[in-house]
Parts: sequence; structure tokens; C-alpha cells
Amino acid sequence: MTALNGAQPRVVIIGAGFGGVAIAVGLRRAGFTDVLMLEKADQVGGVWRDNAYPGCACDVPAPLYSFSFAPNPGWSRRFPPHEEILAYLDDCVTRFGLRDNLRLGTEVTDATWDDEHREWRLRTAAGEEIVADVLVPAVGQLSRPVIPELPGAELFRGPALHTARWDPELRVEGRRVAVVGTGASAIQLVPAIAGRAERVIVFQRSAPWTLPKPDRRYGRLRRAAYRRLPALMSASRGGTWAMTIFTGAAVLGNRAAGAFLRLASRTQRRWQVRDPLLRARVTPDEPMGCKRVLFTSAWLPTLARDDVDLVTEKIVGVTPDGIRTADGVEHRCDVLVYGTGFAATEFLVPMRVTGRSGERLDRVWRDGAYAYLGMTVPAFPNMFLVYGPNTNTGNTSVIYFHESQARYIVEAVRMLAAGAAPLEVRPEVAAAYDAEVQGRLAGSVWTACQSWYRNASGRVVTNWPGMAGEYRRRTARPRPADFR
Repeated sequence: MTALNGAQPRVVIIGAGFGGVAIAVGLRRAGFTDVLMLEKADQVGGVWRDNAYPGCACDVPAPLYSFSFAPNPGWSRRFPPHEEILAYLDDCVTRFGLRDNLRLGTEVTDATWDDEHREWRLRTAAGEEIVADVLVPAVGQLSRPVIPELPGAELFRGPALHTARWDPELRVEGRRVAVVGTGASAIQLVPAIAGRAERVIVFQRSAPWTLPKPDRRYGRLRRAAYRRLPALMSASRGGTWAMTIFTGAAVLGNRAAGAFLRLASRTQRRWQVRDPLLRARVTPDEPMGCKRVLFTSAWLPTLARDDVDLVTEKIVGVTPDGIRTADGVEHRCDVLVYGTGFAATEFLVPMRVTGRSGERLDRVWRDGAYAYLGMTVPAFPNMFLVYGPNTNTGNTSVIYFHESQARYIVEAVRMLAAGAAPLEVRPEVAAAYDAEVQGRLAGSVWTACQSWYRNASGRVVTNWPGMAGEYRRRTARPRPADFR
């Protein structure tokens, strides 16, 4: 078999988060019905299903953190909590008729390209084989929590958990809670539990850059107006988009925009932290933007509370009753929480993906993941990644990127349905693109410090080097000349 010759391609999407749903909706709206979404969990949602810690919320305004084709007039606030986002995504699955295309509780362990029959053969954890013409891994970059290997961690007597594996039965009231990390999850969790816990002890390796979070409630009148006049939501989305253009320019090196944001951050610290000693400890010593800039209006005032301790000494080990730091102090606690992020640079792990001529994807990516337009890899025909290498954004909504990828993938499936041979990106095309991307990233702020944007060798494998609009233009449609 060399082509589908007009037949409906069998498309399998792995993952039912925002990326997987975006692709499924795009394909269904284009008239493709042989679409199957496989989700290893028992619920859709991706990171919004997995992250249910107190205070978990979006840090991109809701008008932009939603599908352009499915605006939501019911948001309760500008930065909605995780349960609203999860409900929104579940509603999209129902609204666009995807329930019959969805299989929950199905984990894919292996995917192998059958060159003789020109199809993908997937193996599930239950031993089932599923066959597809097109494979779309949409497992995301933030799906595998990282817990640091601390000496003695196994000896800790109390509950110890990662923010992405929060136990809904866990009670912090009257307990001493240690939080390791000061990233995006910690800066939401700590203000949410401070005042409920007896004491919160925050362990900081490096101080994050923060900016005020312009959150506000959406009242009944606003929601009613959005329902009656949906065009108002477009105006709100456009305003948010304009804001991200400014922040994007700052991250990408615009001096005026960068100076303004640094001033805003310094002003926030001076206003919210009156103690000069504490202010010095929460002042970043790395360039703004080399790690994720965090939007919060509650983090700094929480650190100034009498019942919250900020520890900047290095952790050297865990004891049965707490955490020991390099100065010899044991910080006693009852609960240990890791807000230590995800293995964002290890794409598709632990799934094993084998392409043409037995090529293993983990070996192809041994020096760092790469993909043409973040979606296609030489020797892996008819495979299109969603939220793949270098498609993360440090300044706008990742859902905008998902929609761009959905449009591209739909057009690729149309080509296959029209009789095209399997689509495999040319090695020279992928190599030239990767050289361009890495060349642009080499002079970016993301190389100025070690972060989850970079792998162990220092290669930036997560972030897109330009503005979101450029990515949308470059993924407008597949170019036949790019493929073998």
C-alpha cells in the first residue's frame, strides 16, 4: 500500500488535554470521522486534570487561554481556577461530539511504523494492538513530575507528594508544611495554604521574577453581556493578545519593553516587601525571562507573614521529621510538598516510538529533541507531534500554538486522503530548520541560566524563538516539497 487513495485516514491521537482536543476538533470539523483519542487517565484534561493543588489557576487570561472557536462566556474571573478550565475542556469534548472518539484508561507503551503496510502499530499497556495511518502524540511537555533525589527522603514520616499528584484528602490545617521550590506551582500553593497551616516553610534555590497579576472577578452582568453579545469576547481576546505582544517583545530582547517589565517587578517587590532583608532574599540574581516570569499579587505578601519562613540555604537531606540544610539546621515539618516542576525536555517518555527501518526516536533525540516546525521528524512518516520540541511559549497562550498545529495537521491528513504517499519530512529540511531555531535561541535570554527550558547539555529544546504570529504563518499549510 503506497497511499490511501481517497479513503478516510485512520488517525490516532495520544492524549486528551488541550492539544489532543484541538486536533480532534479540527479533524472532525474538516469531515474526518475515523479519529480515535487515547487517554491513559480516567478523565480528559491533561495538566489541568493532574494539577489540583490548592490555589491552582491559569496564569494566562481566560479570553486567550481558550479555543478561538469555542469562547466561554461563563468564566468567573480573568484568571480562572483549574476546576473551571477542566470543566471547559470537558464541555468542548461534549460540544464537538468527541465522546465516541475517546477511549479513557488506555495507555500507549509502544508505537511502531510498519513500512510494508505503511501504517502505525500501537501497543497498549493492556497488550492490545491498535493500527493507524496517522499518529498524533499530544502528551505535552508538562506531564511527568520531577522529584529531586534528596538523601534520606524515604525516611520522612509524614505525607510527601508533588504538586501534580496532590491528594485531595490531605489536610494542612494545624500542620507544618514544607514546600520545596519557588516555581509556578509553589507561588500559587503557598498563598492558598498560608493561614490554614500552622506554619509554611518555603525552600528557595533561586528567587523568581514576578509581575503583578491583574486578576478580577467577572460579575453576572459581564457574563450575561458575553452571552448576548459574543463579539465582546473577541474584543477582550484581542486586548489580551496585544498585551502578550508587549511581553513577548520584552522576552525576545526589546530593550524598552524589558526595562518597563523589570521596573514593574522591582516596584512590586518594594511595595509588597517592606523588610529590606527579606526583599534582598526575594530579589532575583538572574536575567529576567531566563526562567518563567510568574504573575502573582499574593506571593510576596505571603512570604512576609509571621507564619511563613523563607529558607535559602541549600537542602542537604531529609530526616524523618523534616529537612536539613547546609547550615546544619533541621526544619521540622509534618508534610513535604515538592513544587519542583516537570521533565519538560524528555518528550514522549516513557513511550517507545520506532520509525522507518527500526529507527528509535529516543536514539534520534539522544542529544536533544528536535522536530520540523515542532511536529515532524525524519524517518517517522505520518507522525505529527503536538506541543513538541520548541513550541512552548514564554509570553502567550500555548493554545494558540495548538490551534496552529491543528490547522497544519488537518491539511496534512487532507493530502493523505487525496492520495499522497506517507509524509516524511526530508532530513535536510529538518536539519536546516533546527539549525535556524538553535541559532536564534543561542543569543536568547533562555541560555542565560539553567532552567526546564534546557536539557542537560544546555540545548533549549522547549521554546519557540520568535513571536507567536510568526509560528502561525509558518504553519499555515504543509509544503509538499518539505516531504520525501
